[in-house]
Amino acid sequence: MFKKLLCIGMLLVALTTKAHQTDISTTMLVEKENNSWVLQISASLTAFQQEIRLHYADTPYKTPEEFKQMVLDHLKKNVSFVFNGSNTITLSNGFVQLGHETKVVFTVEGVPAKQTKLLVKNTAFTDVYKSKSALVILKKGFTKERFVLNEANKHRLELRAQDTNFVLSTTQEASIFSYQNLFVILCITGIGFMVKRVFVAKENEEVEDHKLRRLK
Repeated sequence: MFKKLLCIGMLLVALTTKAHQTDISTTMLVEKENNSWVLQISASLTAFQQEIRLHYADTPYKTPEEFKQMVLDHLKKNVSFVFNGSNTITLSNGFVQLGHETKVVFTVEGVPAKQTKLLVKNTAFTDVYKSKSALVILKKGFTKERFVLNEANKHRLELRAQDTNFVLSTTQEASIFSYQNLFVILCITGIGFMVKRVFVAKENEEVEDHKLRRLK
């Protein structure tokens, strides 16, 4: 029994530690009743403090309320969702819950009744070293999907609705695929060139050795 409790305790500590890592955040877009939506952004308090101190250095906060307002303003400037190519949402009624893992919740206005495409950008934590944000979209009737916003995609993703899923758009898939393929091709080409040089050198060595033997 003691061993089980110890294992559970260690697991909870590990999960809590991961949740409070400065470079990791979560961006959740959630559909509620009557096509109403909310956005929740969670990150470590340290990550928020780092960004606020940097971007509001000329007007440092003096109270928790001032800090909360700066957090709301910072997120509004750096987080955007554009549906169907033209419908840009508005974030309102922001609420900040301070803690080791700080949570910010907004009411989302302007989401169209039918969503075919979605452009997501979250550059709120780009000043945090190797920052990455898990993007989760919870839409009724859709499968829960998880994507990652990071340096590799410039904290920006293009998605499209496909049946009951949001998937990466063809353009972004092709772009990622192209970069991956290019890297693989360069590696294979480099290895092939090196192997060829080794075989050519060995072949030349054998030819020279054969000539020397004939001369003897």
